[in-house]
Amino acid sequence: METIGLGNIDIAIIVVYLVGIVWYGIRKGKQESSEDYFLAGRNMAWPIVGISLFAANIGSNTLIGLTSDAFNTDVAVYNYEWMAAVVLVIFAIFFLPFYLKSKVYTMPEFLERRYDTRTRYLFSGITIIGNVIIDTASGLYAGNLILKIIFPDMPSWIIIALLAFAAAAYTIPGGLSSVVHTEVIQAVLLIFGSVLVTYFAFNEVGGWRAMIDGLNALNESGGIDKNAGEVLSLIRPASDESMPWPGLLFGVPLLGFYFWANNQFMVQRVLSAKDLNHGRWGAIFAGLLKLPVLFIMVIPGVLAILLFSDTDISFLNYPIPVEGGFETCGALADCPNMTYPVLIYSLLPTGILGLVIAGLLAAMSSSISATLNSASTLITMDFVQKLKPGISSKGLVRAGQIATIVLVILAAIWAPMIESFRSLWTYLQQILGFISPPIVAAFVMGLFSRRSNANGGFWSLVLSYALVLVWIGYCFMTYGGISTGDTGVHFLYIVPTLFVIALIINAVVSSFSPAPTDEKLEGMIWSKQIYRDETKELVGLPWYKNYRVLSVLLLILTAIIVISFI
Repeated sequence: METIGLGNIDIAIIVVYLVGIVWYGIRKGKQESSEDYFLAGRNMAWPIVGISLFAANIGSNTLIGLTSDAFNTDVAVYNYEWMAAVVLVIFAIFFLPFYLKSKVYTMPEFLERRYDTRTRYLFSGITIIGNVIIDTASGLYAGNLILKIIFPDMPSWIIIALLAFAAAAYTIPGGLSSVVHTEVIQAVLLIFGSVLVTYFAFNEVGGWRAMIDGLNALNESGGIDKNAGEVLSLIRPASDESMPWPGLLFGVPLLGFYFWANNQFMVQRVLSAKDLNHGRWGAIFAGLLKLPVLFIMVIPGVLAILLFSDTDISFLNYPIPVEGGFETCGALADCPNMTYPVLIYSLLPTGILGLVIAGLLAAMSSSISATLNSASTLITMDFVQKLKPGISSKGLVRAGQIATIVLVILAAIWAPMIESFRSLWTYLQQILGFISPPIVAAFVMGLFSRRSNANGGFWSLVLSYALVLVWIGYCFMTYGGISTGDTGVHFLYIVPTLFVIALIINAVVSSFSPAPTDEKLEGMIWSKQIYRDETKELVGLPWYKNYRVLSVLLLILTAIIVISFI
């Protein structure tokens, strides 16, 4: 691999895609009312809901993060993916019915009904910040990684600005309907592109057996410290630096619950479902789509160990942070974020390369448009509507469009700062690990505890995030950073610890004030009677329409894959 270049066919494919997807997104936009703009008229069928969930999740930041982490720490990163299938089943059973029946626009709105306005504002503000610095900014940064190789002399801020404009171009006019319809196309293109990358990588290595033999040979020669069985193992010892099994058992599910069950930009897709059944089927379908990720997005990172561990990539001019500034990365081990770009630029022929780059840009624009729409929904419905209760439906749409413009500018400003982090995936999970646990605790207590009240919900968030800030400050003053390598404490251990602390604070504070009234709790608390009533409604349904049967089948498939890679 000596030079990087795109053929005219590649460039034509990319340009046609970018122009076409913006045109299609605007054409499919809806903005007749706030419900049309923010929730696509609540009229989405289950295949669209499921594909939209998958596409919004597997953005370019996730795709690049999964592959780079597989190169860096083997297939353990796939634990986040299969766990999503389990979480989505629980979400469909317990959380989703309450969200849809309440007819809320946002997750903070749901917390307001269960707790109070203070909790709504606090959660909404935290979510907006998270959407900007985690989801939108990282998506722009990932797109910059891809295009920086093609345009090495173009400043990153210009590339990021162009990507932000492209993603916002169809989100601003059309709202969620534009986002969801374009996500369907982008998901198909992304999956197709990932399959092609996997095929060409396996073709270069010589197949599955050759991969196993190559990993074992590399281990015997001292090139890597694990044999093939250990590289391809999902369940790791407690001492593992990337995915200790206690962290997998207690930390990863909590991150998943926030991401899939409490996070506005994911749940908003399910809120757009035409009814509860379509919402549940869509969630289960999204869980099914997560399972092949192991083979088409994670395994290519393992194949890169064999293909590019010794390859000089300094000609890519990719900067990595060092003491006193930046230097050009010379080996993939020093800049694992470049794993997927190196794979596609090295292995794919002309034409197909352009198609896969278009797929990556599709993933980037999909995740960015998703977060922009959800964050603008939060600003509009949780703040603008509260401050101006008499505002018209069209006024809300206009406010959402203005909010989207402001948010994409903020994300574009923040995105270049991610270069100071060595791993994109670590950046994503580390920040998520601090944000998620208190929110998950508030939802769990709100849904399952009749004693939890407004004071408990609010102060559990305030005090938990105060502890997070204290911990971050302590780590920077003592260790110079907050990563596992800096502190010696794995962030997946911090997640359940913070979750338990938030639960305790909620329970203790709630005990000092009266319990919520029955009127306040009506339609907000899960009970066994709800399950019994639902069981009667499911009698006589064909198995393929019974979400419980479909959930069991999904869990069985998930178990088969996990057991196969123990």
